Amino acid sequence: MINTIITDIEGTTSSLSFVKEVLFPYSRAHMAEFVRVHAQQPDVRHELDEVRRLGGKDLTDAEVVEQLLRWIGEDKKVTPLKALQGMIWQDGYKKGDFKGHMYEDAVRHLKKWKQSGIRLYVFSSGSVQAQKLLFAHTAYGDLTPLFSGYFDTNIGNKREADSYRKIAAAIGKAPDDILFLSDIREELDAAHAAGMRAIWLVRDGAIEPQAAHRQVRDFGEITL
Repeated sequence: MINTIITDIEGTTSSLSFVKEVLFPYSRAHMAEFVRVHAQQPDVRHELDEVRRLGGKDLTDAEVVEQLLRWIGEDKKVTPLKALQGMIWQDGYKKGDFKGHMYEDAVRHLKKWKQSGIRLYVFSSGSVQAQKLLFAHTAYGDLTPLFSGYFDTNIGNKREADSYRKIAAAIGKAPDDILFLSDIREELDAAHAAGMRAIWLVRDGAIEPQAAHRQVRDFGEITL
């Protein structure tokens, strides 16, 4: 019996265009200035050093920024990049430069599931900080109280089954009692391989009756 739902964000609760047309360009435009101003803060310095470690050489701050911008352009799911983007987006949310996009059907059903006693979690490639910021600053208000926890790539790759096993262990739930929602087949494959139920959100395009996982257009078509 499903008593826990884990949801992705991009293309699932929120539009891909918000991330690609608002958040990514904002972090790209502000990355160099953010690093220049905040490079000596311990949390920022830690992430910059992680970029150097991953690059395998001692980069200057300017070279680190160049690497970060390349990763943004390549849409890389790199943990230090996601952490720094989260810090930049925090400034943007606080300034009111944008609000986190949410699909109305997702908000409505997340609230309904929460009220019915289902525990809700988030697993996204964006940092936990970025996830909380998005849900805290939406046109529907602060949605963070809906969720019991958040997971990012610090727990593992979203396309690897072991990541989902770790999440199930962390929240103390049997995989068979967990439903994972995403718009990416490889993520759904990994969750299914870990023993979870999986539903494929197809916000755009045609539904495929023979798809590897049940496909739905929105949260209103999800039955538990």
